[in-house]
Amino acid sequence: MTETALLAVNGTLMRGLKLNPNLTNAGGRFVREDKTDGYYRLWSINDDHPAMIRTLEPAAQVELEVWELPMAAFAAVLSNEPAGLSIGKVKLADGSEVLGVLGEPWLVEGQREITDTGGWRRYTEGEGI
Repeated sequence: MTETALLAVNGTLMRGLKLNPNLTNAGGRFVREDKTDGYYRLWSINDDHPAMIRTLEPAAQVELEVWELPMAAFAAVLSNEPAGLSIGKVKLADGSEVLGVLGEPWLVEGQREITDTGGWRRYTEGEGI
C-alpha cells in the first residue's frame, strides 16, 4: 500500500491561509500549484471558505495547490474541515486525477458563486476578505 497520496486543496488549506497548519502539522508537503480541468464551479461559503463542485457542463478551471500527505493523516485533516466539505477525486488540467477537497451540493445553496474569479486566493485578495 502507498504510504502517501496527493491531495488537491482549493481554499483555506493553501499555503499562508488559516487552515494550512492542518496540512503541515499532519506531515503534508507542498508539491505544486495547479488547476482543475474546465468542469468546476466555486462558491464562497459565508466568505469563510470555498466549496468547489464538478459539473457536467463546461464551467472553469479553478486554481489549487497539490500537496503530498501521509495516508494515515487524511482522517485528521478531513475531521478539521468545515461541515459540507469532503474528499473526492479531482480532475486536473493535464487530465490526471488526484484526491481533493470538494463541496457537497447542499453547502452551496444560497451562497455566492465565485467561479469567475478563478480561485479562492484571487477572490479573497480581490474582495479584501
